[in-house]
Order: sequence, then C-alpha cells, then structure tokens
Amino acid sequence: MQSHPNMNSSTTSNPVGGHEWCNRTLYLSVYNLTSSYTDKRNETTIVTTSAIMFILAALFFNLNLYSRFTQVSAILNPTIRVFLSASLSLFLPVMSYLFSEAKNEAAATGEVTELPQRARTILMWMLLVELLRKKVEAISMHAYSGTIERAARIGWLGYLVFFNLRSAGKKALYATLWVFAAGKLVQRFVTMELAKRSFAYGRNPQLLASYMAQMLLPQDGEAKQLSGTGRDLLKQCDYIVMGEEDLEKKAGPDGYVFPEAIRSGETRAVTVGEIWKLAQTDDLFREKEGPSLTRLCLSFALYKLLRRRLEDFPITDEEARNCHDLIFKGLLCAEDAGGSDAAAADAMFQVFNDEVQFLCEYYHSVHPVVLASPFFFLVNYILFPMVVWALCVLTIILCSNGDVRYAFDSFNDDNNAIAVGIVKIAICIMLKIREARSPMALYSTVDISITILLFLAFVYEQVWEFIVFLLSNWFLVSLLCSYTRNRRWRESLLTRRAIRCILWVRRKLSYPNICFKQFSVLWFRRWPSSWLPTVAVPEEAKKSIMDLLASNIHRVIPRSNGALALHSNQVSDHLSWACSGGGGGIAEAIITWHIATALLEARHPRKEQLQATEPHSRKVATALSRYCAYLVAFHPELLPDDKDGTERVYKETSEELKKEMGCWGYYLSRKGARCDKLMEIARRTPPAPVPDAEAEGTTALRRGARLGKALIEQHEGAADDAARERVWKLVADVWTEVVVCAAPTGSEAHVKAHKEALAQGMEFITVLWAVATHTGISRGTVPVTTPAPAASPTNYV
Repeated sequence: MQSHPNMNSSTTSNPVGGHEWCNRTLYLSVYNLTSSYTDKRNETTIVTTSAIMFILAALFFNLNLYSRFTQVSAILNPTIRVFLSASLSLFLPVMSYLFSEAKNEAAATGEVTELPQRARTILMWMLLVELLRKKVEAISMHAYSGTIERAARIGWLGYLVFFNLRSAGKKALYATLWVFAAGKLVQRFVTMELAKRSFAYGRNPQLLASYMAQMLLPQDGEAKQLSGTGRDLLKQCDYIVMGEEDLEKKAGPDGYVFPEAIRSGETRAVTVGEIWKLAQTDDLFREKEGPSLTRLCLSFALYKLLRRRLEDFPITDEEARNCHDLIFKGLLCAEDAGGSDAAAADAMFQVFNDEVQFLCEYYHSVHPVVLASPFFFLVNYILFPMVVWALCVLTIILCSNGDVRYAFDSFNDDNNAIAVGIVKIAICIMLKIREARSPMALYSTVDISITILLFLAFVYEQVWEFIVFLLSNWFLVSLLCSYTRNRRWRESLLTRRAIRCILWVRRKLSYPNICFKQFSVLWFRRWPSSWLPTVAVPEEAKKSIMDLLASNIHRVIPRSNGALALHSNQVSDHLSWACSGGGGGIAEAIITWHIATALLEARHPRKEQLQATEPHSRKVATALSRYCAYLVAFHPELLPDDKDGTERVYKETSEELKKEMGCWGYYLSRKGARCDKLMEIARRTPPAPVPDAEAEGTTALRRGARLGKALIEQHEGAADDAARERVWKLVADVWTEVVVCAAPTGSEAHVKAHKEALAQGMEFITVLWAVATHTGISRGTVPVTTPAPAASPTNYV
C-alpha cells in the first residue's frame, strides 16, 4: 500500500473535514485512487480512457436494465450487437497498451513493490468486460473461431493477473474474477460440443429427415393420409416435439432406419398428437392458456422441420401435402370452432410466429435457451455455480501457498475496497471534491463509477439470463413434454404449481408479438431501419392472408401482382396496366400501388374521432403498403425478384422523385407537398389508348401517380360510404395478393436470404415464407394475363 509522504498525525485522525470514520486506512485508499492523476504528462490519455470506459459501462448497464421492459428474449438487437462487437474488438489491445503504460510508468519512478493502482483498475475493467462480452456473442454450434479467440483473451488476462500481481490478497481477488471468466468459457464450450453431437440439437435435421420420410411411407400401397378435420386430425399428427434422440435407429446408406414401431405410434418420443390428446383430458391444458400451450408445442415441431430446409434437407411433396392438411384442415378448423375467423387466423399466425422465433433463437441466441430442459437447468444453474465457487475458494488458498487463514485474512486486508467498503470510499472522495475541489478526486469518482457499473451489469446479466431461461418458450416446451411423458409429473401437485407459476409470470411479461416495420417512399430516408415505426399486424390482414392461402387447394400462387384481385373486384379491364408495367416484376407493382395508396390516404386522411370505426380494408391496405415498401427499400433480398433489379427500381423511383421535386423539396417538404406534386405528375401523364403498351414506357412513379389519381376520383365520386369502402377493399385485396405472392421460395438464394435475415430480427414475410414452405405452396412461373380493356369510359383511367 502506498503512503502519503507528507501525512502527519492531524491529517491521519481527521483527513477530510470532521468525519471521524475517515480513518487512516480509508484515507490511504482514497490517496491511492487519486494519485494516478498527479502526473500531468498522461492526463489527457487517462481522462479520455476513463470517459470512453464510462460510456461503455453505462451502455452495458442501460442495455441490461431498460431493454428488458420491452420483451423477454434471448436475442440482442442486431444493431446494438454490431456496435458493441466493433467496440469490443479494439478493447483488449487498447487496454493492454494502457495497462503496460501504467505499469512501466510506476517502474520508472521506483514503485515496483506492487502493481500501481491505475494498472489494477484497468485490469479490473478488462476482467469485467470479458465477463460481459458473451452478451454480444451468439451461441454457435458450428464455428470454433469465436471460442478460440475468447480462449486467447482469457489466457492473456490470466497472464496479466498471475505474473503481475504480487500481493496474495490482490492476486486472489483478480484471480477469482479470472476463474469466473474461464469457467464461463469452459461451460459454453462443453455444452456446445455436447449439443453439436446430440441428435436433439446439432444432428437433428438429418435424423428428422429420415424420420419424416419413413413416417409417410405408403401403407398397403397407399401413402399415409390424415383423416377427419379439426382436433381429430391434430390427434393423429406424428410430428415429433421432443425425444427423437431416444428413438431406436440404425444408420443406413439413405439415412437412418427406424423400426416399424415408429409407424404404429409405439415410440418414446413425444409427438404433437400425444399432446393434443392429453389436452382433452388434463386440467392444465383446459385453463386459460391451454390452447396456447398446445399450439406452442406444434410450433416447436414445425421449427424442427423447417430447420431442415435451412440446412439443405428438402421437404418432400408428400410431407408438404400432409402438413397442408394438418394446418388448413386441422389447426385452422380447430381454432375456428372455438371462436371467430379472425381469432382462428390470429392463432394460426401465432403458431408460425413462434416457429420463426425458435429459428431466430437457435441461430442467434446469446443465452443457452436452446438447451433448456429440467436436466440442463440442474446442471447449468445449480451444479456448475457450486463447482465454480469451489474453484474460487481453492484459488484464494493457492494464492497464499496453501495457508488457509492467511489466505482469507490477506484477501480482506490487501483489498481496500473490501476492507473499507466501496461505498465509504466513494463518499469520502465526493466529500473531498466538495471541500478541496480536487480534479483528481473527480477523476477517481469516474473510475469507481465505471467499476461499479460494470460489476452491477455483470450481476444483473447473470440474474436476467436465469430469468430468460426459465421463461423461454424452449423451457416451457421441455416442461410440457416431460409432463406429457411422465405420469408422476401429471400427478404431482408441486409440478403443476410450478408450471402455472411460470405461465403466470410469462403472462405478466407478455408483449405484442406479430409486428412489422412501416416505411413510405414519400418519406425522406433519414434513419436506419431499426428506427422505423413498428406496428402490430392488423387482425384483418391476418385473416385475409390466411383465407387466401387456405383457399388455394392446388398449392400454386399465380404471379399476378394484384391482377387476380382486380378481376375479383371487376375492374381488371381498366386497371390491368397497374399490374403489368415494368415487365411484371413484383417490385414495380409494389412501388406503383404503394404510391397510389399513399395518395389515396393523403387525400382522404382518417378522422381521429372515427378511428375506432375506421374501415378494416383501409387498415389492411395502408399497413401492408408501408410494409411492402419497407421490404423494397431495406430487404430486397426477401422479395422474389432479383435483388439488384429491386434495388434498381427503388433507386430510380427515389431519383425521379428527387428530380421532380428538386433537392430542397425532396429533403425538406412535407408529405402533403409531395402528394400535390404527384397529382401534378398524374395530370400531365395523359392516358393512352392502349394502357398496357403505355405502361411499358413509363416509370413506377408515374404509374403510381396515375393510379392514385384514378382511385381518388373513384373515392370522391362514390355515392355513399359503402361505395367508398369498396375502393379501399380493392386496394386491400391487391396488397393481400401481393404479400402472398411474395411469400413462397423463389430460389435457393431466397432461402439463404431468409436464413441470414434472422440475425436482423424476425420479419413478417419470413413468417409467411414458413407457411408456404411447410404447406408446399409455390409461385407460378407465368404472369397472369387479364382481358383487354373495355372501350366504355370509366373513372379509373
């Protein structure tokens, strides 16, 4: 411990004002903290480092604290993750350099008895940040680069701790933190290696591919078919929820071979059918959350099947037909029997929303929720902490050469923060700032605040990981499968109460789930996609989309870009040019109808006092219009058109709008001024005798302006509210058709794009893609043609 060269008895007894508890030990602790700033040569570097570290510590702390009020999730916001990853990539080398500078500076002045306070502070920050670093690192079962890199960092920190600290107590304190960091590394590596080799996780796709192929094998010359409707059909479902790793199997030339028992239902695995059968008799499934529990298990089974598609195991046509019947004849009818059509569609979408959420967390989770089970809970959160604490105690003893009493005495005596108390030290420094106005004390307060924030963030993150694990969908599905498989669990009052308690907490922390971003081409793009407004998908939009998917019994969606909706509304003769321009690309159709919808909405805005009675079609049209525009602008790879072609359409539209409005008007004008300009463009674009030919020579912006003008005239010329509602219904039907047409897989590049987009968060188009993939719905290769335009005049041209 350093001593002040000019300290006398008076300053010892009363170093700061009249506060008697500021004794000699406390004063020396404060002096050691503030002495780092006495050398003015490195003041700028030290202050800058402390400021940057304070920002980083505050970011970690706020990220852990405030982000939890929005959702219970094991996925970190991708934008924040990228920012933190980039920041932390430079953290270790920069801090290692500053550590070396602080150490060498003390050596130059002759202070070589112990590592100086400044160097110890930097080392503490490095250890705490390493413990927090896992928050920005997704758990991966397929890559070793991250593990090797983290092991190198842990090894370097171990060298700094054990070869630079001399005091037994100080070495024990820092070594304890190092043991925590090393233990976390070993824990993640061991669990991921075991999971990678397990048939329940890493090797699951190839196992389920063989299982599904044999489950659907023909029996007596005919392929296995599901019979009945509604719940009866779901009770026959043999899709595995959990337990496939326990199946008797044998590796063969075409995959794994299973005995005949799996086709007769005599397996140890828990299937969807077993859970739906139990739901008819068990009280747990008859409660308020009962239907959502059975749907969650179905989502988990579908997630496993969809994961095969992302890992190059194709879904056969027999399986697609089987799943099509299960979804649209089984689940949809079962939910419809219990409520309205809108409620049934909402339940359907919730199934696939949860499925895609499972996919997101499997590939990009920062917490080990993928392995959630009662056994993993026991090992990971009870036994492992006990082992780590035992290693910490052993480390403290070894740092004192085996002298147990001296080890714990020195641990307390050599560390002022433990002997005096970090709170007392902080208060004493603040008093020194007030009385002596010392800038050195102020800087030391910042250092203490950084350390406290990092420590609190670490503790909070450990607690929150435990909460996320217990409340995750993964753990709930595992509990339900164990509950279904074990009769003792079903008879145990304690088990039932534990599950009900988890359900109650989940209900209190629930949040709106199925949402999507909103964007308009008429907005100037001033912000990244993560800052765009997010709204819940309208219930009416879910119903209309699901009705369109369910009515497609041939499982082929024509590439119509809205032409079928025009035909069903009996206006295809007059507006076909709005869907066929630009070569029939879906991006062209989206931009055209988006501009028209925006114009119609701007000219006839909704009235605030009538929002509750706003027509459903208007809600569907405006929400889907802005979401599709968002896809064109921010995620062109998720649309069926070529990515470069979609980007070209958006770029040309933006440039043309900028040219028409001028630089000042494009960046600074209000939405109303932009709509006026588009109406002017529409007026000076006269209709041609043959609209289809004229459409080929115009841009999406001009077609959209002309279409918007036609819709506005039709809306204003309507005799009553019902006629005006028909205009909005036409637009809503077009958008429903466009969204559904964009959902099926276009190519392997399209599948890869959906997989990569999971890292950015779940997209609504990915949920629709999951529905289409499971049920075998494909996109037609030939665009739909419409009859020639009528000769009679109409308000639509």
